[in-house]
Amino acid sequence: MDLGIKDKIAIIGGASQGIGYGVAHQLAEEGARVVITARREPALQEAAERIRKDTGADVLVIPSDIRKSEDCARVAEATLKAYGRIDILVNNDGAPPIGKIEDFDDVAWQKAVEQNLFSVIRMTRHCIPHMKSGGYGRIINVTSVSTRQPIAGLGLSVATWAGVIAYAKTLSLELGPDGITVNTILPGRVDTGRLELVTRQRAAKEGKDAEKMIAELLHEVPIGRLGRPEDVAGLVALLVSPRGGFITGTAIQVDGGLQRSV
Repeated sequence: MDLGIKDKIAIIGGASQGIGYGVAHQLAEEGARVVITARREPALQEAAERIRKDTGADVLVIPSDIRKSEDCARVAEATLKAYGRIDILVNNDGAPPIGKIEDFDDVAWQKAVEQNLFSVIRMTRHCIPHMKSGGYGRIINVTSVSTRQPIAGLGLSVATWAGVIAYAKTLSLELGPDGITVNTILPGRVDTGRLELVTRQRAAKEGKDAEKMIAELLHEVPIGRLGRPEDVAGLVALLVSPRGGFITGTAIQVDGGLQRSV
């Protein structure tokens, strides 16, 4: 199926690994020109080479720290300089540290807000005018199913990503008349380095066996397996395409049935 995003210009955050890489690879396969950004330049360059080799796509690498306002501006400016427009924005990054809410001070909370919420606000602000002028706009925010089904120890992420969902819903109302869609994806337990790191950290804090805890994750997912980055990437590809043009303001979990609420 041709999704109709050939030659669309897509910015993807956190694209050196995990879900971000999976999304960049998928959009490149669909013919989009992908702009990938992350903090670690060597890993980002390696990711770009793999995408180019696998898909033959045009890949622009922009190392950045989206927790910084000036880096958000630089990513948008470099994209415009290279391609002249911005069609798709996928806001995705890592996550703040885990731990009990009572143990985090104002500095930790400010860092979490900069990483999870302000980065989305800033990147989106820089892209909206160019989506309007170009007549096409798709904004995707990647958060977590934990915003719907909170997990102890992930308070920094849950609170700030919940803000992203409210922000995105409001923005979808304001940008709908311009034909720009705004959607949020809530991945569940996806098999990435981040999941393994968080699980091992939780095991250490709780005095549990890490391997046993990782195995237990599978039993909580009705599908019976961990998710894969491509499971998330497939939904992103649909939502950023013309075929997804009537879907906006949603928060969709991709979790193998993990979320128990109706």
